[in-house]
Amino acid sequence: MVLIRGAALLVALLSLTVTLWTGLAERGTALAFGVLVLVGELTRWSGEQVREAAPLGAAGALSYALLGENAGRAGHHDAFQVVAVVLAAALLGSVPHIARGHGPTLDHLARRVLTVFFAAVCFQPLYGRGAFRDWIGPAYALLLVALLALTALCGAVLSAAPLHCRTRWPFGPLLREELRGLLGIGPAVCATGAVMALAVAVVGLWALPVLAVPLLLAQLSLRRYAAVRATYRQTIASLARATEVAGYTPAGHARRVAALSRAVGRELGLAEPELTVLEHAALMHDIGQLSLVDPVPAGATAGLPAEEQRRIALLGGAVVRRSGVGREVAVVVERQADPCPEQPLPARIVRAVNAYDEKARAAGPCGPLTALEELRLATADDYAPDVVEALARVLARESLPSPVTG
Repeated sequence: MVLIRGAALLVALLSLTVTLWTGLAERGTALAFGVLVLVGELTRWSGEQVREAAPLGAAGALSYALLGENAGRAGHHDAFQVVAVVLAAALLGSVPHIARGHGPTLDHLARRVLTVFFAAVCFQPLYGRGAFRDWIGPAYALLLVALLALTALCGAVLSAAPLHCRTRWPFGPLLREELRGLLGIGPAVCATGAVMALAVAVVGLWALPVLAVPLLLAQLSLRRYAAVRATYRQTIASLARATEVAGYTPAGHARRVAALSRAVGRELGLAEPELTVLEHAALMHDIGQLSLVDPVPAGATAGLPAEEQRRIALLGGAVVRRSGVGREVAVVVERQADPCPEQPLPARIVRAVNAYDEKARAAGPCGPLTALEELRLATADDYAPDVVEALARVLARESLPSPVTG
């Protein structure tokens, strides 16, 4: 992480120094693309779990990095000027967000600087030497798409590396998740960047505002979709708290199980959609206890007979299905009490993590170590060994919420 930030700082300082020393080439073009990146940063999205917060700014930066001509006239800007213009616009556009406490992180700025520099270095020196003079029509368009694909891959690596350093999660699953995330807004950003570069080369800078509108509309649609998902998550959280409010389970149990289950699922390489299903199922894993006449003492279902556990799980699955949360979540809730070899992986994770939280809470000050040892000594029919070992690695590495002893 320090290496990435240091490289980004070095590239930024070098770009600004070279640009100030040599002056801006084609100031009108630089101003137009700077304004485009500025507008993209001003309209950036500050929601949670956003992979590309400023798609318009990213598309504008990439199109400037791959710009060869302006209305038929060859460009003369270099990779350092591209980085300097993009960095200045991004910093200026971030001022209102920083004032509201929602400014971009250093990792975001470092990734933006390095990806733009990578694209510009791959294109501008070769274009300046005339290497692409004979590339016309579809061949030139495919060249830009290929460069953008390489840049996207570079961005995925730069996104996964700091997260790996910060959380110590396995790098492979993190990189796969970043690559899967490119299938969202990523193709729209890359396609818009390529089309902008091609259009400006033919018709000039007037193509920028025309091509910026579709991406702004797509960003608005994503915000509405995110609002719907936020409402959905609030509904699940409210249902999960019902057992706590009714006194069937201890306070915070569902949230602890959900947080720890998600961490274990990530340790085992689950993709983001699977992690979401796992988290929702973990939040609602005890919802079946609302159908009981007499509450289970302390809500601890791990010590109940197998038939009683399955009955509560099936009741919980029925509640989840009627609530409209989703069939995948209902299946995990229903099968959390099945024999371990017959369970899907998310159900195995919920089962093991729920038992850990209950045993740790009941065992006193040394509860976490005692609970983990009990899970390890249990048979493979009770808890999956690979899940238990992943849980142990997560507990050793992360400071997640500990059960309240009592």
